Amino acid sequence: MDKPLMPKATAVWLVDNTGLTFDQIAAFCGLHPLEVKGIADGEVATGIRGLDPVSQGVLSREELERCQKDPKTRLKANRSIALDVKQPKRKEPRYTPLSKRQDRPDAIAWLLRHHPELNDQQVCRLLGTTKNTVQAVRDRTHWKSQEIRPRDPVLLGLCQQIELDEAIAKARAERPEEVRPEPPVTGEEQPEIDAAAVPEFQLDDDH
Repeated sequence: MDKPLMPKATAVWLVDNTGLTFDQIAAFCGLHPLEVKGIADGEVATGIRGLDPVSQGVLSREELERCQKDPKTRLKANRSIALDVKQPKRKEPRYTPLSKRQDRPDAIAWLLRHHPELNDQQVCRLLGTTKNTVQAVRDRTHWKSQEIRPRDPVLLGLCQQIELDEAIAKARAERPEEVRPEPPVTGEEQPEIDAAAVPEFQLDDDH
């Protein structure tokens, strides 16, 4: 059975305005019968203003009359008001302080370079930006493209390391078949030569 949002205030009203028993009021409000007796005696909930459950839509007048006629019955509430209260969304759009918004293009460039497995939507969620901005940085059509320097968004304070790690893990799990490209071979990192693959040359005795 649905309980009233303010049980003691509702109990105060029922004690003062109905002929319901303490047990009936206690069962409806989710209180102990001794608490209801204390309310009737003025020892409990002193100073609490009564709340009319009928005007609140929790009880009907017919239901009150039915239970007052038979002390053994229990009140049945209408739809609870609490069910009509919409719960706020837990995930709100990420807010980025104005002082850090100018760093977003640098962070986008860093993610595009170091974590190409992240899609545009994931980048947007991490940095609180838009797909148009991500695409502009990718295509080098952003208005400050010449000034962009790829920088770690965690160090910039645009996201947390745990958020970045979770996004990367999710992206890799969704596309496990993709293999990240190998880093290019620099002048200092020459590939090893397999000696067995090199043909042996024998010199003539004349040489």
